[in-house]
Amino acid sequence: MNTILQQSFSVSFQYPVCFTEDLFSFANTQFVDVLEKGKLVKTYFVIDSGVSEAFPDLISKIKSYATHFKDRFFLCAEPLIVPGGEVCKNDPKVYHQVVEATHEFGIDRHSYIVAIGGGAVLDMVGFAAAISHRGIRLVRVPTTVLSQNDSGVGVKNSINYFGKKNYLGTFTTPVAVLNDFNFLKTLDDRDWRAGIAEALKVALIKDLSFFEWLEKEASALSKREMEPMKAQIIRCAQMHMDHIAGKDPFEFGSSRPLDFGHWAAHKLEHLSQYRVRHGEAVAIGIALDSCYSHLLGWISREDLDRVFGVIRTLGFSLYEPELSGENLIQGLREFQEHLGGKLTIMLLEKLGKGVEVHEMDETLIRSAIQLLEEENRTAKNH
Repeated sequence: MNTILQQSFSVSFQYPVCFTEDLFSFANTQFVDVLEKGKLVKTYFVIDSGVSEAFPDLISKIKSYATHFKDRFFLCAEPLIVPGGEVCKNDPKVYHQVVEATHEFGIDRHSYIVAIGGGAVLDMVGFAAAISHRGIRLVRVPTTVLSQNDSGVGVKNSINYFGKKNYLGTFTTPVAVLNDFNFLKTLDDRDWRAGIAEALKVALIKDLSFFEWLEKEASALSKREMEPMKAQIIRCAQMHMDHIAGKDPFEFGSSRPLDFGHWAAHKLEHLSQYRVRHGEAVAIGIALDSCYSHLLGWISREDLDRVFGVIRTLGFSLYEPELSGENLIQGLREFQEHLGGKLTIMLLEKLGKGVEVHEMDETLIRSAIQLLEEENRTAKNH
């Protein structure tokens, strides 16, 4: 006798993505507004070392803010400072510190962990929070362009393992995402521009008008003008949120359109030992997949040059030496493995419209890499 009981239920997820300035000023209630109402809640802050160095008064401001709103929340311990960038995702000791803190300070499912930093720190803290007590409530405070317009608004948390990017991770929604534009003012030029690669990615595959806007504003963005930066962050975040709200937010299938340009980018980061930052690698990955789309006859040389033009104006390189050789092809195979064995790559049918393919010609990939190398050499000579 066979007995089968079928279970089926759905869970509705909601969380706000807020944009503000001076998050921890007494006049700004946005932080306390996202906490559970009607009770005093325990919080634990984890802060990116780059942020704490750039804003040496941040911890004292948080403590003063907690004192001011002492009827709403309290700090259960000193904020934990962790290294930023891929270091915090590559070294398991870092996420262990967060997990150990949940044990030591009694941080449970009724508490909040607040992560302040770039995308890597948000990824790592989100992973630690998700695996502790089967999920501690997380508030994300992204501090880079990249995390404010892309990774910080999503549902992914991860660390790197076995030399593979994001090998261990979860899909878990945050309680809230609080974007403070003031954090962007101290970014160096590399980090300022890095996040714009994600805006270019989503514009090329989803919205021609956004690409045209980026084309027009690329020079202003590269000159660190704040108003166009705010506009692109909010627009890009909205597009990412719209996508997440679609039919496969937890990526049960192999379709990952928002990974346009990423299969090469992830491998390039690893091959360069993270000398090439994520946004820089994505820009090169976009250039590579755009080249490949052109070699397939899908986008014209004129359109390809427009893509190159925006990438260059923003200050990105089109090529790094790690692209050459068989290592990048291996990255494609690893990406296929990450997707469960079925390769799904987003390419450009035309500017503003992506199309998924399930195979890539390795000879054409090499030709695209060669084209990028030539373009980069020509640009340097001029």
